[in-house]
Amino acid sequence: MGRLGIHSFVWTGGQTQQGLENALEKSAEHGYRTIEFAYLRPELFDLDRLAKKAQSLDVQIGVTMGLPRDKDVSATDAQTVEGGKRMLADAVHAVRDIGGNKLGGILYSAHTKYDRQPTEDGWKNSVEAIAETAEIARAAGVDLVLEVVNRFETNLLNTTAQGLKFLDDTGRDDVRLHLDTFHMNIEEANPAAAIRLAGDRLGYFHIGESNRGYLGDGVIDFDRIFDALLDIDYQRDIVFESFSTAVVDEGLSLACAIWRDTWTENDPLAAHAKGFIEQKMAEAKRRRATNARP
Repeated sequence: MGRLGIHSFVWTGGQTQQGLENALEKSAEHGYRTIEFAYLRPELFDLDRLAKKAQSLDVQIGVTMGLPRDKDVSATDAQTVEGGKRMLADAVHAVRDIGGNKLGGILYSAHTKYDRQPTEDGWKNSVEAIAETAEIARAAGVDLVLEVVNRFETNLLNTTAQGLKFLDDTGRDDVRLHLDTFHMNIEEANPAAAIRLAGDRLGYFHIGESNRGYLGDGVIDFDRIFDALLDIDYQRDIVFESFSTAVVDEGLSLACAIWRDTWTENDPLAAHAKGFIEQKMAEAKRRRATNARP
């Protein structure tokens, strides 16, 4: 696998420069080599200072986000779609300016519970917006990865199969999928098979438990997940994601329905997650070696 990472919301709600710098330091202290930030509005933060801090700690930065309703590129209203395209372009440039290497998340629609079915025109508008954003991202040296999420957070891409069709429709080979065990546990009949279906089009991977808390405390079968990642020779980043009301961003907590403490102390959580992921990957490699013996 590539770098092992952690979401910044384990450490900070993300409202202050100091909070973000502390998140970088804590991630490095625990041995994580990449951190995931939510979208950082350039006018509120010193992106250059964050970039230098990350570089000094050898921590790579990725950014994920979801679009607001009034900038939904899967809408049918032209003004809304254009606003979404501008927001995506600004986000790509912010990732570049912070020294980051990827922009992921729900880039293709609003991050919300929809009260309507997706439309054919909305799908086309979204495909066109992502294709245009991919061109901007390529020029900026930023990878674009689209997160497939559950039905309560988008109406457009809930399964890997839908995500692959969307990628095909963009006509681009430089946009990949961003899969997440929490969301796959809700939507996929067989999450491991979904990973194998994605294959080399998987560009970013979230490890999260079914209850958003400690890994191993929920119902996700991580043995099968790691076997599948080995089967597709996944070499990109794996990032631990966990949310609790103990440390939370108000906007994300509403969108993701974070209503309770899944944990209260972040240091033990981060240490456990790193050990758990490394252990599960090592076990998967041992299973593979054992099965390969004549």
